[in-house]
This record gives sequence, C-alpha cells and structure tokens, in this order.
Amino acid sequence: MKRTLTALTVAATMFASSASAFDPDDLQKLKNTGSCVQCDLSGADLIGADLITANIIDPYATGANLMDANLSGANLRDANLKEANLIGADLSGANLSGANLGGADLRKANLSSTYMNGATLCNTTVPDGSVIYSGC
Repeated sequence: MKRTLTALTVAATMFASSASAFDPDDLQKLKNTGSCVQCDLSGADLIGADLITANIIDPYATGANLMDANLSGANLRDANLKEANLIGADLSGANLSGANLGGADLRKANLSSTYMNGATLCNTTVPDGSVIYSGC
C-alpha cells in the first residue's frame, strides 16, 4: 500500500509540474516563425529574444500564456500581445514600444526599465492590479 501511494504521489507531482511548464514545441515555433497563436509559454526563458512584430495571439480567441516567462531584455516592439497572460512575467528592460497589450494581464510583472512608448494599454491590468484604458 505504501509503495502504491508513493508511486501515485510521484506521478501526480510529475503531471502537475508538466501542466504548468511551457510547451517546447510552442517555443520552437515562436522562434522559427515569429508567430505562435495561443501558445503555452508559461515559464519560458526568452531573455533577450528578438520578437519584433511577433503575433502570439489569435484575434478570435484568448491570448497566449506567458505567465512567469522571462522576457527581460526582449525586443517585443510592435508585438501583438492582446489578452496575453503575463502574470509574474519578467519584462525588465524589454522593448514594448508600439506593442498591443490590450486586455493583457500584467499583475505582479516586473516592468522595471521597460520601454513602452506607443504601446496600447486598453483594458490592461498592470502590476498593482489596477486597469489602464490608454489607447482605447
């Protein structure tokens, strides 16, 4: 009985940890094509990634999951991040100029030294939990 319980605990832990991690195929697709609609990139390491004009959402669906992703120093100029889940993401030093962050959730995100000139922040939840309606 003890052995079965241990096996179930290990299996459940493995399943739970894999459910919250990014999909490596999604990350490769984004790097190869600059597009990855409705991707799970939660926790992905995208430090310094060049994602100019990246399209990470489907205009007819909910946004990509970038929860806890490391995007520090990434170039996301003019990227379409509409309705993206960026909760807890590290965007420090990232370039988000001209990016569409409409409806995105940036709660607890690190935005220190992030360049956001011209970014659309319509109905965007910012790190402190308040909502901005800039560019609506």
